[in-house]
Amino acid sequence: MEIISEIEFKNPELFFLLIFPILHALWFFIGKKNTENLVYFSNVKLFHNKKNFKEKIVNLPYILKLISMCFIIISLCRPQTKNSWIENKTEGIDIIIALDVSGSMLAQDLNPSRLEASKKIAIDFIKDRINDRIGIVVFSGESFTQCPITSDKTSLINLFNDIQYGLVDDGTAIGEGLGNSINRLINSEAKSKVVILLTDGENNKGKISPLTAAEIAASDSVQVKVYTIGVGSKGMAKSPVAIDPSTNKFIYDYVEVKIDEKTLTDIAEMTGGQYFRATDNNSLKEIYSEINDLETTKLDSIIFNTKNEEFWKFSLIALFLYILSFVLKISYFKKIS
Repeated sequence: MEIISEIEFKNPELFFLLIFPILHALWFFIGKKNTENLVYFSNVKLFHNKKNFKEKIVNLPYILKLISMCFIIISLCRPQTKNSWIENKTEGIDIIIALDVSGSMLAQDLNPSRLEASKKIAIDFIKDRINDRIGIVVFSGESFTQCPITSDKTSLINLFNDIQYGLVDDGTAIGEGLGNSINRLINSEAKSKVVILLTDGENNKGKISPLTAAEIAASDSVQVKVYTIGVGSKGMAKSPVAIDPSTNKFIYDYVEVKIDEKTLTDIAEMTGGQYFRATDNNSLKEIYSEINDLETTKLDSIIFNTKNEEFWKFSLIALFLYILSFVLKISYFKKIS
């Protein structure tokens, strides 16, 4: 909430009255001296004595009375304090990131691998979505929910870091991953619901076809927008092909990259989303940045205004100065006057 304070005057036209105390002061200090009669003395030594402090400030009561008059005029102008504050109401988006964790995601055409690059860049995306609720679905030969929809970004990021190959049976069940993601959003009350589905292959497992899941997402009762990302370089990529039994580590070789771009494009078009192809780390960052710009959080600003009368403060100052002027004149400066 942003608060802005400013002073304004109800009757600013009355400021012209300040000319009267100004003119009176000019007459008192300049004109009055010029109109006084001149008196000649034969011996001016009598006037060479320096003035004491009281004589130097002899005009103080008059000055105080003059300032008092100025404050009265300011009071007549009706000063008011105007306080304005803005309340921002954000309408967040519910997002599910559906991530392929099949063995092919260990391919090293992204640095250090497709899976690790996808995790890191998705985490950066999560950090930017301050007002949104986000969940994680992972899929391979089957699908499960790694993290339900939440606004707890710390827990979400920790669970994202825990994702690794081998969480589920190998394979690529795109339909299962999309279907599970839709199921996580089906009871969401958010006005905008989005799935970001990232995969590097072709649908080869699962009981639900990707296009059937897309039809459900596009239905009037669900209305989930799906952005699909095909990740992997074009041509050949260094990918795991077997496990060395002696070391229990993957053996890598160059394998042709096969991504079902047509299906991914159809899913995106059916649901009002968009298909992207990420061939390296930079292009994947740019894709998430573009999605971030496409799915902006709605911000409603309500402006409230209040006005407080401040004339009484100036009136009190004027009264105090006038009383002080009067007291000084009848006491401290009595003998001089």
